[in-house]
Amino acid sequence: MVIVPLTMSENEYEKEPPVSRIEGPNWVAMAAGGTLLAGGLMLLLGHRRTGLAAAVSGATLALLDQQDTVRTWWNALPGYVDDLQGLLAQVEGTVEEIAAQRERLRLVLDR
Repeated sequence: MVIVPLTMSENEYEKEPPVSRIEGPNWVAMAAGGTLLAGGLMLLLGHRRTGLAAAVSGATLALLDQQDTVRTWWNALPGYVDDLQGLLAQVEGTVEEIAAQRERLRLVLDR
């Protein structure tokens, strides 16, 4: 016997809960991690070319697995570049002010 809440009609009530989709292991992420680990170990052991090739392939697999994250970062990159340009402009202005003050100080001390 099934008990139906008063706020729901018998037709709206599901007799069996929906089957949850069970996801298997993420093979791409596991391959990326393993390849990055192998590349790092090879680099530590002195096998530069092989280690670099393995690390690049692992990084490529990781980027393929995380396309949404990469796309988000790529879209945010112009904002960071603009912020960095503003910071460099401020540093440039500060350096110019320091150079002007140094020149004035040199003129005062040379008298």
